[in-house]
Amino acid sequence: MRILIINPFGIGDVLFTTPLIANLKEAFPDSYIGYVCNARAKDILLNNPKINKVFIYEKDRFRKLWKESRILCIRQFFKLLRSIKMKKFDVVFDLSLAQEYGFFSWLIGIRKRVGYNYKGRGIFLTNKIKLDGFENKHAADYHLDLLRLIGIEPKHKDLEFPLAAQAIKWANEYLAENNIHEQDTLIGLIPGGGASWGENAYRKQWPPNRFADIGNRMADEFKAKIIIFGDDNEFALCNQVASLIRGTPIVVSKKTTLSKFAALLRRCSLVICNDGGPLHLAVSQGVRTISIFGPVDPAVYGPYPRNENHVVIRKDMDCQPCYEKFKLKDCANADCLTAIESKEVMAAAEKFLNSETGGA
Repeated sequence: MRILIINPFGIGDVLFTTPLIANLKEAFPDSYIGYVCNARAKDILLNNPKINKVFIYEKDRFRKLWKESRILCIRQFFKLLRSIKMKKFDVVFDLSLAQEYGFFSWLIGIRKRVGYNYKGRGIFLTNKIKLDGFENKHAADYHLDLLRLIGIEPKHKDLEFPLAAQAIKWANEYLAENNIHEQDTLIGLIPGGGASWGENAYRKQWPPNRFADIGNRMADEFKAKIIIFGDDNEFALCNQVASLIRGTPIVVSKKTTLSKFAALLRRCSLVICNDGGPLHLAVSQGVRTISIFGPVDPAVYGPYPRNENHVVIRKDMDCQPCYEKFKLKDCANADCLTAIESKEVMAAAEKFLNSETGGA
């Protein structure tokens, strides 16, 4: 069995497919599994022993190339298509929600095409689930439902992001250089997140001063050391939070690959973050999390699977969720986030850390 998975979305979305991968590999132990993803998410898959080949499809790169030279763009696209066709896949799991991926899968001769019939776009799929949006259950569970279309009952539900030994070694050395050792209580703060929302990413983000307040309380109450994470576009935000925290918190931004980012998360005693890809990276590393949700329904996009190691803090408001059926509604305020107070997050953190130290 030669299986292809297509998912052109972000970090969290790719992580949500790792239970699908694990179940496919168990059902077909000798299978060859390929995966089409964007460049930002590729690290999640490159060191996964269940994945045989990763194909990078960067839509923005092809759009830019199209403007520069349509002939070159077409050549590059068909070069990618030929490389996929050469693997002679038997089945594709198309998670794109778009019609063109199913069409090109048909064009290169993949006979069984499994996916979602979203807005009638599943015309080229042979096995499909009608979909208006992800509602009332987790996105990862929707992907597992696709397995049932081909007679597989899913068993595995953990998010998987295996790390290379080099990434773990780098993280250990980096922390040691910054005077952080194994016995230290290390708290990760992620004040950004939501990069896939582009200019609307701020709508997922709890106020920076409240992250700083948590950092100060953690340092005072638990003698914790603070590490602040962000991506390349969040350097200023991370430094803003750091400037409000007493002492010298570490800021990790513009310095790491996704694998190194995950390796640093792996060393944290607790990660406090917004809804977004970094939350799911932390979950994949077995780290305890407190996540803050505003416009998005955590039942659909929250920590997966939910258990006692992951606390979601959210205010129930009549207007929630703002993000439904893959669309974000207009909103004139951020009440769902600003209504969450530091003391609520701190109370959850204290429970985690007191249980770790045997305190009350």
